[in-house]
Amino acid sequence: MRKYERIRNLREDKDLTQAEMGNLLNISQRSYAHYESGTRNIPIDVLIDIADIFEVSLDYITERSDVRNIVRKKEV
Repeated sequence: MRKYERIRNLREDKDLTQAEMGNLLNISQRSYAHYESGTRNIPIDVLIDIADIFEVSLDYITERSDVRNIVRKKEV
């Protein structure tokens, strides 16, 4: 499984604990710790919530890109 170092770094940059992240995501601290360490896969809905909390792209979190900015859809 993949270790998500970027979510740990983003969390620490915001001075949030794993317990606080768990509260924001409505999951336990232990579940969140599993996600950071890579011992449990992150469900896509939780991954999206994490990206929204830190205002970064999913590509940034998954290390597919080093660009943190979110590309927003243009309204038609």
